[in-house]
Amino acid sequence: MKRQIQPNHSRIKKNKRPQRGAALIISLLLLLLLTGMTVAMVLSTSSDMLINGYYRNFRGSFYAADSGLAIARQDMVNNILSNVPTSFSATTQPIPAGTQASVVSYINSTYGSAFQSLNQGQAASSWPAKFKIDTTKTTLTLSSCAVVGGSGTCSAPTGAVTGYQYIYNYTLTGLGQSSGTEAAAVDDSGSFTLTAALTASGATQTSFAAWGMFIDQYGLCSGGTLVPGTITGPVFTNGGWTFSDSGNYIFTDPVGSANAQAGYSFSGGPCDQKAAASDTYKSGKNTSTIAPTFQSGLNLGQSSIPLPQNDYSQKRAVLDGVGTTATAVTNSDLNSSVKNIGKSPYPTTGASSGVYLPYSVNASTGVSTFTGGGIYVKGDATVTLSTSGAAGQTYTIKQGGTTTTVTVNDTLNTTTVVSGGTTLNIVGVPTQKDPSTGSVIRDATMLYVDGNITGLSGPGQGVAAVQDGTALTITAASNVTVTGDILYNKEPVTLTQNQIAGAPADTLIPGNDSGQVLGIFTGTGDIQLNNTQSNGNLEIDASIATISSGGSGGLVNTGSAINTLAIVGGRIQNQIKNINSTTRNVFFDRRFAQNGFAPPWYPSTSVQASNANSATMTTTIQRTKWFNRTTY
Repeated sequence: MKRQIQPNHSRIKKNKRPQRGAALIISLLLLLLLTGMTVAMVLSTSSDMLINGYYRNFRGSFYAADSGLAIARQDMVNNILSNVPTSFSATTQPIPAGTQASVVSYINSTYGSAFQSLNQGQAASSWPAKFKIDTTKTTLTLSSCAVVGGSGTCSAPTGAVTGYQYIYNYTLTGLGQSSGTEAAAVDDSGSFTLTAALTASGATQTSFAAWGMFIDQYGLCSGGTLVPGTITGPVFTNGGWTFSDSGNYIFTDPVGSANAQAGYSFSGGPCDQKAAASDTYKSGKNTSTIAPTFQSGLNLGQSSIPLPQNDYSQKRAVLDGVGTTATAVTNSDLNSSVKNIGKSPYPTTGASSGVYLPYSVNASTGVSTFTGGGIYVKGDATVTLSTSGAAGQTYTIKQGGTTTTVTVNDTLNTTTVVSGGTTLNIVGVPTQKDPSTGSVIRDATMLYVDGNITGLSGPGQGVAAVQDGTALTITAASNVTVTGDILYNKEPVTLTQNQIAGAPADTLIPGNDSGQVLGIFTGTGDIQLNNTQSNGNLEIDASIATISSGGSGGLVNTGSAINTLAIVGGRIQNQIKNINSTTRNVFFDRRFAQNGFAPPWYPSTSVQASNANSATMTTTIQRTKWFNRTTY
């Protein structure tokens, strides 16, 4: 019988004792490894974020520098052009010698003293960025100047000079900063080619839109004085200006009058009439001076400006797109040129109301084709302007219970008329034609209301009414009542100081000129303001004319008081009337001072240049070098 051997439990337990605590050590090692990996991940992520932020700030700084260069470069051109006088002798070049030095000084003082923010207007909430110009690198030199049509040099031209061509070389360095300390520097250099086509001395045809303010009847020291403030654009009166001591006057452009004297009306004192740009009155120990700031001069005793006799040209422009005849439009003329939406010609016996357009109908195909320059409305009407899609301009015309909508699309070359349940599709759009050749100058519309426009506005306050590229003049046979905002889709000029860094109000905004333009004209009535907008503010983007020979038209408030009235364009009036506005801002549309630009078929006049020339300037910018010299 074998003996059973019992296990030695004490020995088994003794052999296991060295393994105690191994799990804890392994756990600690794993925890240490996990901690190390986490730290590495945090460091890696932080490093990536720092690198990305650093790169983002550098790119923001780069874009800020590049944007600043674009602003300064355009302002260089604008300042060269601003040195061209409105008139000059035949032997004087239009751009004065030494202009480049004053332009460089202006650019450096405006953009070089401190960084300027680009976060304004719609960009207020975007990534912060600012720029300035390196004043040590700014140069502008006249490379060449050539006389066109004559001989000699620009400083001493001879012969039958018809123009000048200037080439300026420029260099600019833009410095940009973003939210961090990162900075960027971008060099830009190139040339400006400016061509001046001269208009010879003598009478020239000038649109009234070329004036920021024109007043026909203004009696010297007759009891009324010009309201103080800043007035932009050329200013003229067929009477005489009277200034008061109730505030400061600043005129940015030439001021002229037919009267050989100016009036200076002192509170509690006389109204002096003097052929001078200022006047001082002393009463005992008190001395008062009226000294308006005429940045471009005061010209007294100028030739009177002839006024339009009637609106025949505007009315006829609807029919033929030319609109140059001085003959009144008859019912027979309308009958042979315009039709309503039902394709019925205008009655030879006349009509009391209705919307008519100039178009022909092909007898075989039934296709309707536009043949004239606009829209004719017979009788009183309200008119609402609005944009349609990317390229359409819509006119909503209401007469009693009838609403007619006309949509002109220049891109599609179509005009669509809708009234009630009827739709008329017309091939083509209204156009303005050259009076000499009959060729089309541009797509343009004349909206003529043969009656009163009892309400004219856009679709709502702050909402665009005039589409990019739309050239439009609205004419009424009687009064035009504006009831709400009439705004361009894109404003062509700045409406506030520093909207473009360092630039004054009414500075042209680069890229915002698409040819959009609006004129409002009545020869026998008033432009009446009957603002229906709840906050009491009103903006009209147009050149406004209430003028005719022997007329009495003006801009007048017929409704509630206006808080702020803003006009972007100009105001042309027979008389000054009460606009009943707390604040009035008139911003001259600087495009009206260049190349004869104006609303289509806008009233014009013959201006006697009196042994002087004027210049039509065109500009070409050529960038020859662009270099990002930022060191990362």
